[in-house]
Amino acid sequence: MPCVIPYAPRPLQRRFHEERTRFCVLLCHRRFGKTVAAVNDLIREALRRGGADWRAAYAAPFLGQAKAVAWDYLRRFAGAVPGTRFLESELACILPNGARIRLAGTENAQALRGLYLDDLVLDEPADMERQVWSQVFRPMLADRGGRALFCGTPRGTDNLLHDVWQEAGADGTGLWSRFRFPASATGYLPEAELAAARRAMEESEYRQEFECSFAAALRGAYYAALLDEAENAGRITRLAPDPALPVHTAWDLGMDDATAIWFFQAEPSGVWRMLDYYEAAGEGLAHYARVLSLKAQPAGSPPPADLPGISGRGFVYGQHIAPRDIRVRELGTGQSRLESAAALGIRFSVAPGLSLADGIDATRRRIPRLWFDAGYCAQGIRALRAYRRQWRGHGEAQGPLHDWTSHAADALRYAATGFRADLAQGAPAPGRARTGYDVFGEPGGRI
Repeated sequence: MPCVIPYAPRPLQRRFHEERTRFCVLLCHRRFGKTVAAVNDLIREALRRGGADWRAAYAAPFLGQAKAVAWDYLRRFAGAVPGTRFLESELACILPNGARIRLAGTENAQALRGLYLDDLVLDEPADMERQVWSQVFRPMLADRGGRALFCGTPRGTDNLLHDVWQEAGADGTGLWSRFRFPASATGYLPEAELAAARRAMEESEYRQEFECSFAAALRGAYYAALLDEAENAGRITRLAPDPALPVHTAWDLGMDDATAIWFFQAEPSGVWRMLDYYEAAGEGLAHYARVLSLKAQPAGSPPPADLPGISGRGFVYGQHIAPRDIRVRELGTGQSRLESAAALGIRFSVAPGLSLADGIDATRRRIPRLWFDAGYCAQGIRALRAYRRQWRGHGEAQGPLHDWTSHAADALRYAATGFRADLAQGAPAPGRARTGYDVFGEPGGRI
């Protein structure tokens, strides 16, 4: 017989229920009602598709946390279905059709291995180890085609919640969906209450807890807030290259550390399409020349076995921009990397020698006119979000922190300061530039 759950979703909760896909990420402000929505989503799925072998889990970072936030809701809403039984010692309920929903904590996730699931909620995955998803829960869903919902509040960018948020944004298969519901947009909390919370909290705390900002947790982040704006405006999405425009590259050339390359197109309006990002360490210029050549192959060309992530994208290149130190001659060869690159067919223009502060300012002014491919640029976007100041002992800023985030940030800075729009717009219809290196490492290739 039909069952009616005593749950009346609000408009945005209803939108989540109706539009979610197999894998879903739900970012929402405090007191949005995500737990109520997630529990009822499980119950509805259990009643619609469940049977004696149907299993679901609601998992939080700790079992006690799962019990505190979800058990009462599970008893209230599932208990309204006649014939539902509850196993208090197991924190589980059995619906009349035999479907089971249990609560779990991920503090001992390895103990869950060997089970299977048809549905899953991961509550506050920012506080879970990444392996909880990749090694424990994801395999549990495989043979059943099970669903997974990740719901919570951002905690910076170096965690599972941000990983799956980016994956959902880059997905082109229809398996993933994502929702962001900040307090300023939902209207669920009174303005007076939000104003009082803002006065009582640090601005970064408020933006994190009520505005769903990944940037807020990063003290001194240079670009994170701008990237939040880009994401909210829909400028981090899937992009296709415009065949009428050349693809330019901007490089941060590492000596003992990583080399980073941004691939972008510049529209006549001044908007840039950031199409791709590549980074590697411990490689010579010939490696990066080969990467450029592979990306210049027709779109859909399969990647070689030794570079499985580099497939053809049909790029036709324009300007290649490098930092000033590319002119420095190496002691071993007496040759600069500018000359070495030219021998491989990559003719660099050199970014002007602006101060670091001026370069960062130029990048900040450029980012509002950038669109990013959410998939191909995911690694670079993550680095840009986390690029931040370093601090002295008394809280005094000391310039950028040089770490793994610096390569992507520096390469974008050289793009912002070194790109010549007059050359790009004055160029003839794009054709493939001749180089001396192709995908097979033989003379006469094209980049």
